[in-house]
Parts: sequence; structure tokens; C-alpha cells
Amino acid sequence: MSLDDPVILTCSISGAVANRDQCPAIPYTPEEYAAEARRIVDEGGSMIHIHARTPDGTPSYEVEDFRAITEAILAEVGDVVINYSTGAVGVPVEKRIAYLRELRPDVGALNMGSMNYAKYSRRRKAFVFSFVFDNSFEEIQALLGAMNECGIRPEHECFDSGHVANLDPLLDMDALHPPLQVSAVMGVTGGIRPTARNLAHMAEQVPDVPHEWGVIGVSRHQWTLVAAALSLGGNVRVGLEDNFYLPGGEMARSNGDLIARARRMAEDSGRRVATVAETRQRLGLRERAALA
Repeated sequence: MSLDDPVILTCSISGAVANRDQCPAIPYTPEEYAAEARRIVDEGGSMIHIHARTPDGTPSYEVEDFRAITEAILAEVGDVVINYSTGAVGVPVEKRIAYLRELRPDVGALNMGSMNYAKYSRRRKAFVFSFVFDNSFEEIQALLGAMNECGIRPEHECFDSGHVANLDPLLDMDALHPPLQVSAVMGVTGGIRPTARNLAHMAEQVPDVPHEWGVIGVSRHQWTLVAAALSLGGNVRVGLEDNFYLPGGEMARSNGDLIARARRMAEDSGRRVATVAETRQRLGLRERAALA
């Protein structure tokens, strides 16, 4: 990867935790997902990361909810790289594998290690929430096996540098097939601190095989991390799962607002954004017309 490479802009369209009381723009219904996808693609996004919801906003891991949302998005935009979340607490791995096998997205997010996962309030001097995010090697291998069988490209979400190192044994087992897609997730209490120095460190830890890397900046740290990734030659993800606010502090009216700002930052740094076709080529994905 280099500064001459176009930037892959990913949008995490809804997440599974936040609701409309916190941000009115979060989509719930398939039609709302489709409208947000149009805004994302029109502003330069080429990959959409999906957490499914039922039409009342409840998080879902059911095949039919993922199907309805995906079909609505593709009917609206024609083509975009579809990336499914597989992370969950208390949801059996078999249930998560079921929607991968049935629907076969282009990409499946794959969390690369267990960790304490929390949100801390300095104002309250207390944790807003705190739990153990369990991603054992056994679970990673089960999800990865299903992705390999179904032709799904894994996106390796790494919340600390040790998670990047967890790629090593999987490469040695020939369970991973480059080009790798590695995302440094920063800004979660329990993970690596969200600094430009730490992002550079994580990028340097990616194994020396063909790969793409990028940053997922959570909450108020998103925009400084986007700037750091752009200057280091990486890709970026923004979206209402990760952050509701534009750099000036105003709440985004849609995911399109966040993607538009990320695109502007890329262009201001001398980089252009990747098209959907370029994103497919860079990640080793088939064209939409070739998908079964």
C-alpha cells in the first residue's frame, strides 16, 4: 500500500447498539438502509458494513433480516461491497455462520481476539457498560472456515496489536489467503489507545504478505484517526455505528454526511477514493455479476 493508492471508504451503516433516541438517522427498516446506502455510495463509499435489525430497530442475527436489508440496498445502488458483521455476545457461532452460508456476502468481519470491552464516562467516574468480548481461536477458526468455504473475504478487526499477531498462526496453517484485509479498531476502552503513533505501530505489525489495512475510529477519536490513516496510506471506515458527529461537533444528518467528510479529507490530503470496482480488485473479490 502507498499514498498513491485510492482510499477504500467503508461505512458501518447502523451498528447494533445505538438507537434513534441517540441519533435519529440510524436506519431500522430495509427501506431506510437502502436510502442510507444511496447516500453512502453517492458520496464515495464503496463498502457497507451491516449489522441487521428488525424493522422496530431490535438487533437481529436472523437470515431473513440480513436478506431483506441486503436486497434492499442492492436494489437501490446496483453494486457496493457488502460486509456482514459476525461479532456478538451471547449469540451462538452456529447462528452467525448460518447467515454467512445462506447469503454469502462479499466480506465478513472477523474479530481477532478476546478482550475487555467497555465504555467509560469520565464525567460519571464509572463504566457505562463493561463486558468480556470473547473471540477464542476456536470461534475465529469456525467463522473463518465458513468464510473460506463460501468464498467470503474476511476483514480482520484488531482492537490491539496482539490481535494483529493472531494472524500469524492462521497464515502458517494456510487458513488465510492474501490479500488480507486488516482493520485497526481504536477508541474502545479495553483496546489500544487511539493515537496516530499506535495506528502506525499496528499498521507495521501486519504480516508481510499482500494486504490492505485501514482504521476504524470509534467516537470522538474518529476524525484524528482518519487523518492519520490517510497520511500513512491506509483505508478508513466511518459511519453511525462508530460515531454520530462531524469534526465540528454537529450531529450527522445521515451516513452520507460522514462519508462526504471522509472523502473531502482524503481529497484534501492528495488521495482519491476507490470506486466499487477498484475496491473489489484490491480485495480480490469477484464482480457482482459473477456472484452466485
